[in-house]
Amino acid sequence: MEDKIKVCIILGSVRNNRFGEKPAKWITDEIKNWDGIEAAFVDLKDYPMPLFDSEISPSMLGKKYQNDVVQKWSSKIDWADAFIIVSPEYNHGYSSALKNAMDWLSPEWSRKAVGFVSYGSAGGARNIEQLREVAIELNMVPIRKSIHISWDFIMKAHGNKDIPSAELFAPLRKGMGPDHLADFVNDLIWMARALKTARDKNQ
Repeated sequence: MEDKIKVCIILGSVRNNRFGEKPAKWITDEIKNWDGIEAAFVDLKDYPMPLFDSEISPSMLGKKYQNDVVQKWSSKIDWADAFIIVSPEYNHGYSSALKNAMDWLSPEWSRKAVGFVSYGSAGGARNIEQLREVAIELNMVPIRKSIHISWDFIMKAHGNKDIPSAELFAPLRKGMGPDHLADFVNDLIWMARALKTARDKNQ
């Protein structure tokens, strides 16, 4: 039996009353019972790291950090085989909190698969394009597929704050087209398993 692929679903916003909490927790709940996956919801609010100020590049620190919160963040990211980053689009890009969190680490991200879920202007497409460049520089492997959440979902959630997430995002799984979440997750797991096999062989 193959080992489960460990996936961190990272919420890349620390704003109050974040919409992003809805899709991030929805995805976590949806894939927890997926064959071959162990899923963990990761909230940047639980990792209040300082602005990146290390004199030494994280690539040279051997996963040892002076700041306790950064060390905790390192351990969580190191645990994972793959990542789903749920990020808003702010001013044509991603949040400063997310960039800071990514910059603090290096080997913990390396040679692991990542997929992106975004919302906001243009469905977060421009944000995802920028995040792909950052991920590649960190030696991650972004998958082609992504999930773009339109303003319709955001406005519906604001208009009915009690709407269950499964109902709110049902069109992404049961709409006229394909099951976008299944296609996205299956590609992520395929890539994550291939990379994990390669990492294990080269330890």
